[in-house]
Amino acid sequence: MRSQLLQLWEPEVPPDWVVSFQFSTQVLSVVLGLFIAYQAYRGYRRNDSRPMLFIAVGFLLVLAVPFIVFLVYAAVPTIPVTAVVIVSQLCQVSGLAAILYALWMPRRSAEPTRV
Repeated sequence: MRSQLLQLWEPEVPPDWVVSFQFSTQVLSVVLGLFIAYQAYRGYRRNDSRPMLFIAVGFLLVLAVPFIVFLVYAAVPTIPVTAVVIVSQLCQVSGLAAILYALWMPRRSAEPTRV
């Protein structure tokens, strides 16, 4: 005998314009995140600032990687949903941790301290 889950209501499918709006804002978020990551990377290269490198990596992990994982899942539907969710969430948490680390990272002083 197979067990069945209790379903209290039918899931509601949003209108097409809501789905289109959601997808558009996700793409816009990815584009803005990539632009911010690029600018942070340029700041890292120009000023040799390690916090900017962590900010760049963080934005890539938070916004770009989960979207790419979703696109791969859409192209290859045999990938388990559980793997997609786990990879996406781990990338987002790792990216936020990288951004937080960049904000708390000790700064290098311009001149060496003399004792």
